[in-house]
Amino acid sequence: MSAIDDLPPLRDIVRDFGLDAKKSLGQNFLFDLNLTSRIARAAGPLEDVTVIEVGPGPGGLTRALLAHGARKVIAIERDERCLPALEMIAARYPGRLEVENADALAIDYASLAQRRAEGTKVRIAANLPYNIATVLLAGWLESEPWPPFFDRLTLMFQREVALRIVATPKQRADYGRLGVLAGWRTTARILFDVSPAAFTPPPKVTSSVVELLPIATPLPCDAAVLRTVAQAAFGQRRKMLRQSLRSLGVDPGPVLDAAGIEPTARAEEIEVAGFVALARVVESLRLAASD
Repeated sequence: MSAIDDLPPLRDIVRDFGLDAKKSLGQNFLFDLNLTSRIARAAGPLEDVTVIEVGPGPGGLTRALLAHGARKVIAIERDERCLPALEMIAARYPGRLEVENADALAIDYASLAQRRAEGTKVRIAANLPYNIATVLLAGWLESEPWPPFFDRLTLMFQREVALRIVATPKQRADYGRLGVLAGWRTTARILFDVSPAAFTPPPKVTSSVVELLPIATPLPCDAAVLRTVAQAAFGQRRKMLRQSLRSLGVDPGPVLDAAGIEPTARAEEIEVAGFVALARVVESLRLAASD
């Protein structure tokens, strides 16, 4: 019996079901239920919340979310080997756990939330598979319409990725596309770090749990254009913007002038508001060209 419910300890479940973590699926299992409970608590009061969890594996965080009162957990798990362990949890918490055996990258999360959340608040909480974590996050940050279908993201990343998510021009080495997107539409912060020793198998790097709270009314901008501008700017981060933005197919000089940015500036010096201004100028030029 575990510390949070009357189900077997996770190590026993993993052993009994033969759930060795697969590197190809980005799996690193958390066995410490005290730690998974800490993550569940970080996701906030859960009594009237549907939590979407990506990559539950044998269900350590799933159990913690349910034990801490989540009204419902929708677990997205690609690995069929984990389904019997998740079915055990579903039986322990009748009507509160739904398992989707699916590729997390193929899910329409907004539609899923609309169909299955039953009018409750929606949050995403997950120990994300490392190999798809940034792709998933970028997709959620670019959700339309905005404010999005979720009111909080509580996610675990490799620490180097977490630092990029919360970075600003004050942390130039880490600041990039992810920092621009996250800073544009959310308030992001690192809550705590997780040692490699907490995982099985232990990764080579420290992990961090990040909280992202949506900003209800971010600066108006097209998300796809902002992403494209940020990619161009940081793709050649050592160069001045008057050079790096040429890949957008526009003359950078007038664009930078219209956005109020010095042509000799570099990407890591520009605040989120500056990137939004650039994206709006680029979008207006493209619209004018299409008329």
